[in-house]
Amino acid sequence: MSRPLRVAVVGAGPAGIYASDLLIKSGQEVSIDLYERMPTPFGLIRYGVAPDHPRIKGIVKSLHNVMEKPEIRFLGNINVGVDVTVEELQRYYDAVVFSTGATGDRVLDIPGADLEGVHGAGEFVGFYDGNPNFSRDWDLSAEQVAVIGVGNVGLDISRVLAKTADELHVTEIPDNVYENLRASAAREVHIFGRRGPAQAKFTPLELKELDYSDTIEVTVDPEDIDYDEASETARRESKSQDLVCQTLEHYAIRDPKGAPHTLQIHFFESPVEILGEDGKVTGLKTERTELDGNGGVTRTGKFTVWPVQAVYRAVGYRSDAVEGVPFDDKRAVIPNDGGHVLDEDGAAVPGLYTTGWIKRGPVGLIGNTKSDAKETTGMLLEDYNGGKLAEPESTDPAEVLAFLEGKGLAVTTWEGWHRLDAAERALGEAEGRERKKIVEWDEMVSHAGPQDK
Repeated sequence: MSRPLRVAVVGAGPAGIYASDLLIKSGQEVSIDLYERMPTPFGLIRYGVAPDHPRIKGIVKSLHNVMEKPEIRFLGNINVGVDVTVEELQRYYDAVVFSTGATGDRVLDIPGADLEGVHGAGEFVGFYDGNPNFSRDWDLSAEQVAVIGVGNVGLDISRVLAKTADELHVTEIPDNVYENLRASAAREVHIFGRRGPAQAKFTPLELKELDYSDTIEVTVDPEDIDYDEASETARRESKSQDLVCQTLEHYAIRDPKGAPHTLQIHFFESPVEILGEDGKVTGLKTERTELDGNGGVTRTGKFTVWPVQAVYRAVGYRSDAVEGVPFDDKRAVIPNDGGHVLDEDGAAVPGLYTTGWIKRGPVGLIGNTKSDAKETTGMLLEDYNGGKLAEPESTDPAEVLAFLEGKGLAVTTWEGWHRLDAAERALGEAEGRERKKIVEWDEMVSHAGPQDK
Protein backbone atom coordinates (compact mmCIF):
# COMPACT_ATOMS: atom_id res chain seq x y z
CA MET A 1 0.00 0.00 0.00
CA SER A 2 1.43 3.35 -1.00
CA ARG A 3 1.85 6.13 1.53
CA PRO A 4 2.60 9.86 1.36
CA LEU A 5 6.18 11.08 1.28
CA ARG A 6 6.84 12.32 4.83
CA VAL A 7 8.90 15.53 5.04
CA ALA A 8 9.92 17.71 7.99
CA VAL A 9 10.67 21.30 6.99
CA VAL A 10 12.61 23.18 9.69
CA GLY A 11 11.89 26.90 9.51
CA ALA A 12 8.43 28.34 8.77
CA GLY A 13 9.50 31.49 6.96
CA PRO A 14 9.08 32.14 3.23
CA ALA A 15 11.80 29.64 2.25
CA GLY A 16 10.25 26.77 4.18
CA ILE A 17 6.71 27.59 3.09
CA TYR A 18 7.71 27.90 -0.58
CA ALA A 19 9.48 24.53 -0.40
CA SER A 20 6.39 22.97 1.17
CA ASP A 21 4.16 24.45 -1.53
CA LEU A 22 6.37 23.11 -4.33
CA LEU A 23 6.33 19.63 -2.82
CA ILE A 24 2.52 19.72 -2.75
CA LYS A 25 2.29 20.99 -6.32
CA SER A 26 4.75 18.36 -7.61
CA GLY A 27 2.04 15.73 -7.98
CA GLN A 28 3.74 13.55 -5.39
CA GLU A 29 1.49 12.60 -2.48
CA VAL A 30 3.11 14.33 0.51
CA SER A 31 2.62 14.91 4.23
CA ILE A 32 4.61 17.83 5.60
CA ASP A 33 5.31 18.96 9.15
CA LEU A 34 6.57 22.53 9.25
CA TYR A 35 8.69 23.06 12.38
CA GLU A 36 9.43 26.54 13.76
CA ARG A 37 11.53 27.68 16.72
CA MET A 38 9.26 30.71 17.28
CA PRO A 39 5.66 30.28 18.46
CA THR A 40 4.46 31.87 15.18
CA PRO A 41 4.91 31.17 11.48
CA PHE A 42 6.17 33.49 8.69
CA GLY A 43 9.74 34.12 9.92
CA LEU A 44 11.31 37.05 8.07
CA ILE A 45 7.91 38.48 7.12
CA ARG A 46 6.84 38.81 10.76
CA TYR A 47 10.20 39.59 12.33
CA GLY A 48 12.45 40.98 9.59
CA VAL A 49 10.37 43.45 7.57
CA ALA A 50 9.90 47.04 8.72
CA PRO A 51 6.39 47.64 10.12
CA ASP A 52 5.68 50.45 7.63
CA HIS A 53 6.07 48.09 4.65
CA PRO A 54 2.47 46.88 4.14
CA ARG A 55 3.18 46.01 0.49
CA ILE A 56 5.84 43.46 1.45
CA LYS A 57 3.86 42.22 4.41
CA GLY A 58 1.09 41.47 1.92
CA ILE A 59 3.14 38.42 1.00
CA VAL A 60 1.75 36.93 4.21
CA LYS A 61 -1.57 36.50 2.42
CA SER A 62 -0.07 34.16 -0.17
CA LEU A 63 1.95 32.31 2.47
CA HIS A 64 -1.21 32.01 4.57
CA ASN A 65 -2.99 30.31 1.67
CA VAL A 66 -0.21 27.72 1.47
CA MET A 67 -0.35 27.07 5.21
CA GLU A 68 -4.08 26.36 4.93
CA LYS A 69 -3.42 23.35 2.69
CA PRO A 70 -4.29 20.03 4.35
CA GLU A 71 -0.92 18.49 3.47
CA ILE A 72 0.84 20.91 5.87
CA ARG A 73 0.88 20.78 9.66
CA PHE A 74 2.50 23.66 11.58
CA LEU A 75 4.45 22.72 14.72
CA GLY A 76 5.78 25.83 16.43
CA ASN A 77 7.71 26.61 19.62
CA ILE A 78 10.12 23.76 18.84
CA ASN A 79 13.86 24.39 18.60
CA VAL A 80 15.18 21.61 16.36
CA GLY A 81 18.65 20.64 17.50
CA VAL A 82 17.80 21.55 21.10
CA ASP A 83 14.26 20.41 21.98
CA VAL A 84 14.37 17.66 19.37
CA THR A 85 17.48 16.23 17.75
CA VAL A 86 17.84 15.82 14.00
CA GLU A 87 18.37 12.11 14.53
CA GLU A 88 15.06 11.90 16.40
CA LEU A 89 13.27 13.69 13.56
CA GLN A 90 14.62 11.23 11.03
CA ARG A 91 12.76 8.43 12.79
CA TYR A 92 9.49 9.94 11.53
CA TYR A 93 10.35 11.40 8.10
CA ASP A 94 11.79 10.35 4.77
CA ALA A 95 13.53 13.72 4.47
CA VAL A 96 14.32 16.81 6.52
CA VAL A 97 14.67 20.23 4.85
CA PHE A 98 16.45 23.04 6.73
CA SER A 99 15.22 26.57 5.95
CA THR A 100 16.17 28.35 9.16
CA GLY A 101 17.12 31.70 7.59
CA ALA A 102 19.41 34.30 9.16
CA THR A 103 18.82 36.70 12.04
CA GLY A 104 22.33 37.36 13.37
CA ASP A 105 24.58 40.22 12.25
CA ARG A 106 27.86 39.98 10.41
CA VAL A 107 30.84 41.52 12.15
CA LEU A 108 32.19 44.94 11.13
CA ASP A 109 35.94 44.47 11.40
CA ILE A 110 37.20 47.99 12.12
CA PRO A 111 38.61 49.60 15.30
CA GLY A 112 35.94 50.80 17.70
CA ALA A 113 33.32 48.26 16.59
CA ASP A 114 32.90 47.15 20.20
CA LEU A 115 32.09 50.61 21.61
CA GLU A 116 28.82 51.29 23.40
CA GLY A 117 26.45 52.71 20.80
CA VAL A 118 27.47 50.34 17.98
CA HIS A 119 24.55 48.09 17.01
CA GLY A 120 23.83 45.34 14.52
CA ALA A 121 20.97 46.09 12.13
CA GLY A 122 19.42 42.74 12.99
CA GLU A 123 19.31 43.67 16.67
CA PHE A 124 17.44 46.88 15.93
CA VAL A 125 15.08 45.15 13.49
CA GLY A 126 14.39 42.54 16.17
CA PHE A 127 13.57 45.33 18.62
CA TYR A 128 11.16 47.31 16.44
CA ASP A 129 9.52 44.18 15.00
CA GLY A 130 8.76 42.89 18.49
CA ASN A 131 10.89 39.74 18.30
CA PRO A 132 10.90 38.28 21.84
CA ASN A 133 14.53 37.19 21.42
CA PHE A 134 15.68 40.82 21.36
CA SER A 135 15.72 43.76 23.75
CA ARG A 136 12.43 45.45 24.73
CA ASP A 137 14.18 48.79 25.25
CA TRP A 138 16.48 50.75 22.98
CA ASP A 139 18.78 53.70 23.62
CA LEU A 140 17.69 56.36 21.11
CA SER A 141 19.45 59.30 22.75
CA ALA A 142 21.81 59.90 19.80
CA GLU A 143 20.98 63.02 17.79
CA GLN A 144 23.35 62.08 14.97
CA VAL A 145 23.42 58.48 13.74
CA ALA A 146 25.50 56.58 11.18
CA VAL A 147 24.20 53.56 9.25
CA ILE A 148 26.85 51.54 7.41
CA GLY A 149 25.55 49.68 4.36
CA VAL A 150 23.64 50.66 1.23
CA GLY A 151 21.05 47.89 1.04
CA ASN A 152 17.36 47.73 1.86
CA VAL A 153 17.98 46.82 5.51
CA GLY A 154 20.06 49.99 5.85
CA LEU A 155 17.18 51.96 4.35
CA ASP A 156 14.66 50.34 6.69
CA ILE A 157 16.50 51.11 9.91
CA SER A 158 17.38 54.63 8.69
CA ARG A 159 13.75 55.35 7.90
CA VAL A 160 12.55 54.03 11.27
CA LEU A 161 15.18 56.13 13.04
CA ALA A 162 14.23 59.27 11.10
CA LYS A 163 10.43 58.95 11.33
CA THR A 164 8.39 60.11 14.29
CA ALA A 165 6.78 57.63 16.66
CA ASP A 166 3.31 58.85 15.71
CA GLU A 167 3.99 58.11 12.03
CA LEU A 168 4.74 54.51 12.97
CA HIS A 169 1.93 54.14 15.52
CA VAL A 170 -0.55 53.33 12.75
CA THR A 171 1.41 50.11 12.07
CA GLU A 172 1.52 46.97 14.21
CA ILE A 173 4.36 48.10 16.52
CA PRO A 174 3.84 47.11 20.17
CA ASP A 175 3.61 49.64 22.98
CA ASN A 176 7.23 49.29 24.14
CA VAL A 177 8.51 50.15 20.65
CA TYR A 178 6.22 53.17 20.38
CA GLU A 179 7.30 54.51 23.77
CA ASN A 180 10.98 54.11 22.89
CA LEU A 181 10.54 55.85 19.54
CA ARG A 182 8.67 58.73 21.21
CA ALA A 183 11.82 59.41 23.22
CA SER A 184 14.11 59.32 20.17
CA ALA A 185 16.48 62.29 19.82
CA ALA A 186 17.61 61.41 16.28
CA ARG A 187 17.70 64.43 13.95
CA GLU A 188 20.41 63.42 11.46
CA VAL A 189 20.80 59.96 9.96
CA HIS A 190 23.77 59.31 7.64
CA ILE A 191 23.95 56.23 5.39
CA PHE A 192 27.45 55.29 4.17
CA GLY A 193 28.52 53.19 1.19
CA ARG A 194 32.11 52.68 0.05
CA ARG A 195 31.20 52.51 -3.65
CA GLY A 196 28.94 54.57 -5.92
CA PRO A 197 25.26 54.89 -6.86
CA ALA A 198 25.47 52.20 -9.55
CA GLN A 199 26.71 49.69 -6.96
CA ALA A 200 24.06 50.42 -4.31
CA LYS A 201 21.93 47.41 -3.38
CA PHE A 202 18.71 49.37 -2.86
CA THR A 203 15.57 48.44 -4.75
CA PRO A 204 13.87 51.38 -6.53
CA LEU A 205 10.60 51.43 -4.61
CA GLU A 206 12.25 51.18 -1.19
CA LEU A 207 14.54 54.08 -2.13
CA LYS A 208 11.58 56.21 -3.27
CA GLU A 209 9.64 55.37 -0.11
CA LEU A 210 12.25 57.21 1.94
CA ASP A 211 10.81 60.46 0.64
CA TYR A 212 7.16 59.72 1.44
CA SER A 213 7.43 61.11 4.98
CA ASP A 214 6.92 64.85 5.49
CA THR A 215 9.30 64.69 8.46
CA ILE A 216 12.31 63.39 6.48
CA GLU A 217 14.61 65.41 4.20
CA VAL A 218 16.45 62.91 1.98
CA THR A 219 19.67 64.33 0.53
CA VAL A 220 22.62 63.19 -1.61
CA ASP A 221 25.77 65.26 -2.20
CA PRO A 222 26.06 66.02 -5.96
CA GLU A 223 29.77 65.18 -5.63
CA ASP A 224 28.72 61.58 -4.86
CA ILE A 225 26.96 61.13 -8.20
CA ASP A 226 29.72 59.57 -10.28
CA TYR A 227 29.96 56.69 -12.74
CA ASP A 228 32.75 54.88 -14.53
CA GLU A 229 32.41 52.66 -17.60
CA ALA A 230 31.47 49.60 -15.55
CA SER A 231 28.86 51.66 -13.68
CA GLU A 232 27.29 52.87 -16.93
CA THR A 233 27.19 49.28 -18.15
CA ALA A 234 25.46 48.21 -14.92
CA ARG A 235 22.80 50.87 -15.50
CA ARG A 236 22.21 49.82 -19.10
CA GLU A 237 21.92 46.15 -18.18
CA SER A 238 19.55 46.62 -15.23
CA LYS A 239 16.42 48.76 -15.37
CA SER A 240 16.15 48.45 -11.60
CA GLN A 241 19.68 49.77 -11.05
CA ASP A 242 19.07 52.61 -13.49
CA LEU A 243 15.95 53.63 -11.58
CA VAL A 244 17.96 53.63 -8.35
CA CYS A 245 20.53 55.95 -9.94
CA GLN A 246 17.81 58.24 -11.31
CA THR A 247 16.22 58.56 -7.86
CA LEU A 248 19.57 59.32 -6.23
CA GLU A 249 20.28 61.95 -8.90
CA HIS A 250 16.90 63.53 -8.15
CA TYR A 251 17.72 63.68 -4.42
CA ALA A 252 21.05 65.34 -5.26
CA ILE A 253 19.68 68.25 -7.31
CA ARG A 254 16.26 69.10 -5.87
CA ASP A 255 15.43 71.97 -3.55
CA PRO A 256 15.00 71.12 0.14
CA LYS A 257 11.45 70.71 1.46
CA GLY A 258 12.24 71.89 4.97
CA ALA A 259 11.62 68.65 6.89
CA PRO A 260 12.85 68.52 10.51
CA HIS A 261 14.86 65.29 10.16
CA THR A 262 17.72 64.84 7.67
CA LEU A 263 18.59 61.51 6.08
CA GLN A 264 21.74 61.87 3.99
CA ILE A 265 23.06 59.11 1.74
CA HIS A 266 26.86 59.21 1.29
CA PHE A 267 28.75 57.33 -1.42
CA PHE A 268 32.49 56.80 -1.82
CA GLU A 269 33.03 56.84 1.95
CA SER A 270 34.65 53.71 3.41
CA PRO A 271 34.38 53.39 7.23
CA VAL A 272 37.83 52.86 8.76
CA GLU A 273 37.30 53.52 12.47
CA ILE A 274 34.56 54.22 15.02
CA LEU A 275 35.76 56.86 17.44
CA GLY A 276 34.84 57.04 21.10
CA GLU A 277 35.40 58.54 24.54
CA ASP A 278 34.80 56.78 27.84
CA GLY A 279 33.75 53.68 25.89
CA LYS A 280 30.96 55.44 23.97
CA VAL A 281 30.68 56.39 20.29
CA THR A 282 31.58 59.98 19.43
CA GLY A 283 32.27 59.75 15.71
CA LEU A 284 32.83 57.74 12.54
CA LYS A 285 36.01 58.12 10.50
CA THR A 286 35.75 57.34 6.77
CA GLU A 287 38.21 57.35 3.89
CA ARG A 288 37.19 58.81 0.56
CA THR A 289 37.27 56.35 -2.34
CA GLU A 290 37.05 56.75 -6.11
CA LEU A 291 35.97 54.50 -8.96
CA ASP A 292 38.68 52.41 -10.61
CA GLY A 293 36.98 52.04 -14.01
CA ASN A 294 35.79 48.48 -13.35
CA GLY A 295 33.01 49.20 -10.85
CA GLY A 296 35.38 48.86 -7.90
CA VAL A 297 37.01 51.60 -5.86
CA THR A 298 40.48 52.65 -4.71
CA ARG A 299 41.40 54.58 -1.58
CA THR A 300 42.38 58.25 -1.84
CA GLY A 301 43.99 58.88 1.53
CA LYS A 302 41.47 61.63 2.31
CA PHE A 303 39.69 61.16 5.64
CA THR A 304 36.57 62.67 7.22
CA VAL A 305 35.34 62.43 10.79
CA TRP A 306 31.55 62.51 11.13
CA PRO A 307 30.21 63.49 14.56
CA VAL A 308 27.75 60.73 15.48
CA GLN A 309 26.75 59.15 18.78
CA ALA A 310 25.51 55.80 17.43
CA VAL A 311 26.54 53.49 14.58
CA TYR A 312 24.36 50.77 13.04
CA ARG A 313 26.09 48.16 10.90
CA ALA A 314 23.83 46.94 8.09
CA VAL A 315 26.55 44.85 6.44
CA GLY A 316 24.61 41.61 6.18
CA TYR A 317 22.84 38.98 8.24
CA ARG A 318 24.44 35.79 9.48
CA SER A 319 22.85 32.36 9.88
CA ASP A 320 23.26 30.22 12.98
CA ALA A 321 24.23 26.56 12.97
CA VAL A 322 21.69 23.85 13.76
CA GLU A 323 23.03 21.31 16.26
CA GLY A 324 23.65 18.01 14.50
CA VAL A 325 23.87 19.52 10.99
CA PRO A 326 27.13 20.33 9.15
CA PHE A 327 27.90 24.06 9.09
CA ASP A 328 30.41 26.23 7.25
CA ASP A 329 31.29 28.74 9.96
CA LYS A 330 33.23 31.01 7.62
CA ARG A 331 30.38 31.41 5.10
CA ALA A 332 27.68 30.89 7.75
CA VAL A 333 25.73 28.42 5.61
CA ILE A 334 24.95 24.71 5.61
CA PRO A 335 27.37 23.13 3.08
CA ASN A 336 25.35 21.95 0.09
CA ASP A 337 25.43 21.13 -3.60
CA GLY A 338 22.33 23.16 -4.36
CA GLY A 339 20.02 21.11 -2.17
CA HIS A 340 21.67 18.14 -0.46
CA VAL A 341 23.38 18.80 2.86
CA LEU A 342 27.07 17.84 2.51
CA ASP A 343 29.34 16.45 5.20
CA GLU A 344 32.95 17.55 5.81
CA ASP A 345 34.13 15.22 3.04
CA GLY A 346 31.70 16.74 0.52
CA ALA A 347 29.39 13.72 0.47
CA ALA A 348 25.61 14.13 0.61
CA VAL A 349 24.09 13.34 4.02
CA PRO A 350 21.21 10.93 3.28
CA GLY A 351 17.79 12.49 3.77
CA LEU A 352 18.97 16.00 4.69
CA TYR A 353 18.36 19.05 2.45
CA THR A 354 18.54 22.83 2.73
CA THR A 355 17.01 25.91 1.11
CA GLY A 356 16.84 29.69 1.56
CA TRP A 357 19.40 31.94 3.27
CA ILE A 358 20.85 29.08 5.34
CA LYS A 359 21.67 27.46 1.98
CA ARG A 360 23.03 30.39 -0.06
CA GLY A 361 23.63 33.24 2.38
CA PRO A 362 21.46 36.31 3.11
CA VAL A 363 21.31 37.74 -0.40
CA GLY A 364 18.46 38.46 -2.79
CA LEU A 365 14.82 39.35 -2.28
CA ILE A 366 12.12 37.21 -0.70
CA GLY A 367 11.02 36.04 -4.14
CA ASN A 368 14.49 34.60 -4.84
CA THR A 369 13.75 31.86 -2.34
CA LYS A 370 11.24 30.35 -4.78
CA SER A 371 13.92 29.35 -7.28
CA ASP A 372 16.03 28.12 -4.36
CA ALA A 373 13.20 25.92 -3.16
CA LYS A 374 12.56 24.52 -6.64
CA GLU A 375 16.16 23.33 -6.92
CA THR A 376 16.10 21.73 -3.47
CA THR A 377 12.71 20.03 -3.76
CA GLY A 378 13.63 18.75 -7.21
CA MET A 379 16.62 16.91 -5.73
CA LEU A 380 14.54 15.58 -2.84
CA LEU A 381 11.84 14.17 -5.12
CA GLU A 382 14.40 12.64 -7.47
CA ASP A 383 16.06 10.88 -4.52
CA TYR A 384 12.74 9.63 -3.16
CA ASN A 385 11.48 8.32 -6.47
CA GLY A 386 14.89 6.78 -7.14
CA GLY A 387 14.70 4.78 -3.91
CA LYS A 388 17.63 6.62 -2.31
CA LEU A 389 15.86 7.59 0.94
CA ALA A 390 15.72 5.26 3.92
CA GLU A 391 12.35 4.19 5.27
CA PRO A 392 11.60 5.99 8.58
CA GLU A 393 10.77 3.96 11.70
CA SER A 394 7.26 5.45 11.78
CA THR A 395 5.17 7.09 9.07
CA ASP A 396 2.15 7.80 11.28
CA PRO A 397 1.70 11.59 11.78
CA ALA A 398 -0.08 10.94 15.10
CA GLU A 399 3.02 9.30 16.55
CA VAL A 400 5.00 12.51 16.00
CA LEU A 401 2.56 14.44 18.18
CA ALA A 402 2.74 11.76 20.87
CA PHE A 403 6.55 11.94 20.74
CA LEU A 404 6.54 15.74 21.13
CA GLU A 405 3.96 15.58 23.92
CA GLY A 406 6.15 13.05 25.69
CA LYS A 407 8.95 15.61 25.62
CA GLY A 408 6.72 18.06 27.47
CA LEU A 409 6.80 20.62 24.65
CA ALA A 410 4.07 23.28 24.43
CA VAL A 411 3.63 22.94 20.68
CA THR A 412 1.90 25.80 18.89
CA THR A 413 -0.31 24.98 15.92
CA TRP A 414 -1.89 26.55 12.85
CA GLU A 415 -5.23 26.67 14.67
CA GLY A 416 -3.37 28.37 17.51
CA TRP A 417 -1.94 30.93 15.10
CA HIS A 418 -5.50 31.87 14.15
CA ARG A 419 -6.24 32.51 17.84
CA LEU A 420 -3.11 34.63 18.24
CA ASP A 421 -3.86 36.48 15.02
CA ALA A 422 -7.37 37.29 16.29
CA ALA A 423 -5.98 38.50 19.62
CA GLU A 424 -3.49 40.85 17.92
CA ARG A 425 -6.17 42.19 15.60
CA ALA A 426 -8.46 42.84 18.57
CA LEU A 427 -5.69 44.80 20.31
CA GLY A 428 -5.14 46.85 17.17
CA GLU A 429 -8.85 47.47 16.56
CA ALA A 430 -9.18 48.99 20.03
CA GLU A 431 -6.71 51.69 18.91
CA GLY A 432 -7.95 52.09 15.34
CA ARG A 433 -5.17 49.96 13.91
CA GLU A 434 -5.22 46.74 11.90
CA ARG A 435 -3.08 44.90 14.44
CA LYS A 436 -0.90 45.38 17.51
CA LYS A 437 1.80 42.77 17.86
CA ILE A 438 2.06 40.68 21.02
CA VAL A 439 5.71 40.52 22.08
CA GLU A 440 6.04 38.24 25.09
CA TRP A 441 6.87 34.63 24.22
CA ASP A 442 4.69 33.07 26.95
CA GLU A 443 1.73 35.22 25.96
CA MET A 444 2.04 34.09 22.34
CA VAL A 445 2.19 30.45 23.46
CA SER A 446 -0.87 30.96 25.69
CA HIS A 447 -2.86 31.89 22.59
CA ALA A 448 -1.26 29.58 20.02
CA GLY A 449 -0.31 26.59 22.15
CA PRO A 450 -2.25 23.81 23.91
CA GLN A 451 -5.59 24.96 25.27
CA ASP A 452 -7.15 23.85 28.56
CA LYS A 453 -9.99 21.46 27.96
